[in-house]
Amino acid sequence: MLRARTAVNSGAARAVRTLATSASSPVFNFPVPEEYVSRTPPYSKLVSNLNKVNQIFNHQPLTLAEKILYSHLVDPEESLAAANGSTANIRGEQYLKLNPDRVAMQDASAQMALLQFMTCGMASTAVPASIHCDHLIVGKDGAEEDLVKSIATNKEVFDFLQSCGEKYGIQFWGPGSGIIHQIVLENFSVPGLMMLGTDSHTPNAGGLGAIAIGVGGADAVDALTGTPWELKAPKILGVKLTGQLSGWSSPKDVITKLAGILTVRGGTGYIVEYFGEGVQTLSCTGMATICNMGAEIGATTSTFPYQDAHRRYLVETNRAPIAEAADAVNKQVGFLQADKGAEYDKVVEINLSDLEPHVNGPFTPDLSTPISQFGAVAQKEGWPSTVSAGLIGSCTNSSYQDMSRAVSIIKQAEAVGLKPKIPFFVTPGSEQIRATIERDGLIDTFEKNGAIVLANACGPCIGQWDRTDVPKTSTETNAIFTSFNRNFRARNDGNRNTMNFLTSPDMVTAMIYSGDVNYNPITDSIKLENGEEFKFQPPQGEELPSHGFIKGREQFYPEASPKPKPEVSVNVSPESDRLQLLEPFLPWSGEELSTNVLLKVEGKCTTDHISAAGAWLKYKGHLENISYNTLIGAVNKETGEVNKAYDLNGDSYSIPELMIKWKEEARPWVVVAEHNYGEGSAREHAALSPKFLGGSIILVKSFARIHETNLKKQGMLPLTFADEADYDKISSGDLLTTVDLKDMIAKNGNNGGVLTVKVTKKDGSTFDILCKHTMSKDQVDFFKAGSAINHIGNLKRAQA
Repeated sequence: MLRARTAVNSGAARAVRTLATSASSPVFNFPVPEEYVSRTPPYSKLVSNLNKVNQIFNHQPLTLAEKILYSHLVDPEESLAAANGSTANIRGEQYLKLNPDRVAMQDASAQMALLQFMTCGMASTAVPASIHCDHLIVGKDGAEEDLVKSIATNKEVFDFLQSCGEKYGIQFWGPGSGIIHQIVLENFSVPGLMMLGTDSHTPNAGGLGAIAIGVGGADAVDALTGTPWELKAPKILGVKLTGQLSGWSSPKDVITKLAGILTVRGGTGYIVEYFGEGVQTLSCTGMATICNMGAEIGATTSTFPYQDAHRRYLVETNRAPIAEAADAVNKQVGFLQADKGAEYDKVVEINLSDLEPHVNGPFTPDLSTPISQFGAVAQKEGWPSTVSAGLIGSCTNSSYQDMSRAVSIIKQAEAVGLKPKIPFFVTPGSEQIRATIERDGLIDTFEKNGAIVLANACGPCIGQWDRTDVPKTSTETNAIFTSFNRNFRARNDGNRNTMNFLTSPDMVTAMIYSGDVNYNPITDSIKLENGEEFKFQPPQGEELPSHGFIKGREQFYPEASPKPKPEVSVNVSPESDRLQLLEPFLPWSGEELSTNVLLKVEGKCTTDHISAAGAWLKYKGHLENISYNTLIGAVNKETGEVNKAYDLNGDSYSIPELMIKWKEEARPWVVVAEHNYGEGSAREHAALSPKFLGGSIILVKSFARIHETNLKKQGMLPLTFADEADYDKISSGDLLTTVDLKDMIAKNGNNGGVLTVKVTKKDGSTFDILCKHTMSKDQVDFFKAGSAINHIGNLKRAQA
């Protein structure tokens, strides 16, 4: 159910001390022991900031997301100057300048983030930060073998990242330690935190009441350098949960159903905030699963109000003092929950008691089908009738609760002699999870029943799967069931014909014993060898391990509070094909942009299409080498071909080849595309590479949030059609020239949000189209300097 902007009594009735505006205002203090300070939000400072915010809004009730976001404002009076007493004048309208508490970086994106940070000349980071080596581990034979091979293959990169960590005082979580989002949940995410992460699934941390936002590396550098980070104030989408999950339904089904309701664009420009009596029935890790996959609806992030489940999880992960501080700040000022009567721009209601397991896909995470209808839909659509592999784990679903529920299904099958019919892979989310499920016998159960337990890393979820049963070149369609979060073409195994159906670990585990897409474990039975019919009972699992978590192998844990070591040298060989120091992009010439249309893209164009992952991940630290993959997955609207573009004389090239040719000819270019361009991963190479290869403008029907921001950070000009029908009027080779760019720049972006573009066809005829922009003053400065990093470097050098 979807409703328009409404006030909802989302805050529990409570007695809260009102923060007075007089000199006698109470002073709050929420101390924690010294060893917890760097991992605890500065609650006292945030509450003080929130006091200013409440005065600006005349004590209008605020949502939880607004409380956390606005309390992190650098200057509330400046950012909220246009409020006029109402949040409605801020949401979706004004840019906010924010001071995040922490930055987390995964190894693939950390390379470029740190290469950019190094150009700023700082001795240490301005906020606590961490590096997580999880994206470069290939999954194939099992944890031990895969880890040894991947470390050897990526030694140069891991050594670079480790030396950066040592030099600048950044925690380094080495290969095998776990997936960034699981480690963040176990160690760094806490209620009220504001964190940036260089991965689109950073919102996973919202499961523990944080505001955690996925960004590109240049955005991370803002926080690392102490530069105010800018975000257009999101609207707030409330999701009211009622009832309680039971049987085969799981937290994954909340977000797979919501994705079906909202689509991959429905959350764009919003923070999703969950509320309602159903929230208190969920586990902390279940809430993290829901927030994690919120990235698939385009949301800025997702979050949950503080619950007893959060307290339990904090205590079990050795953060009891932080739990006590969170208890205190919520009890005294209600900081970690929405105010009673807070307004949401939209509200969706989901009754957990009625929620059926869902299966989403193929090729898009919002094509949602209830399990009861899946077989019929598969038959109607001509999808494969059998499943070729099942995979569980990943950052989305690798909690102890997930693993124990899967094992409860396996043990039922084991008891009647039932064996898996298809390959089965299990990915633990962290060393802590791996060690704990090994101690409790879960890994033994997995392996005895044919599962391959992979390394504590992303593996198949992000394309690091050396699959052997189906060749990458196979043209035959095959289906896999996974508990992952994203399922674009060729994402998992490099095969464009592999259909990845996203669902809960429970459904995946049951499916490995049937392999038939018509199978519904809720209602159907499986015939045993003795002729009897066997039907699974609903899975059972433990929210938290009854004997507590154990850390596991000490070598996978970094120093708790590393100090910068300026004497450490960070070396990048000029001959390296994995790492390359950055050369600054040229600043804006001061003239209007005149660009030729290099490519007109058809349909979905994600960051996987723009900057492919898989084997290309090894070049994440080498801008020139990785740029050879630019838009190789894009479909040419005019010919239907993939990775094919045509020069002005009609000669055909691969897309990056033509980009390189035009760059050498000093011919700036523009790409024209359709809706939600740049959907998916927070992959800043999808913006860096086009800029590096001579691109000037990206003109589309609509952008995904992170990608539009990344383009601005790299000095590109992202524009959208004011009239989407103008997309049909433009062809490859057309000359597009801005008419009033100089005026927009002179007005620091405050020119009404529009630009006129003159289109010159090959026959010499011309017409004008109106385009929209969302450039702020700071983003105009990035554009003029050539990139955000150029601008920040200029500021730091001026300060020095």
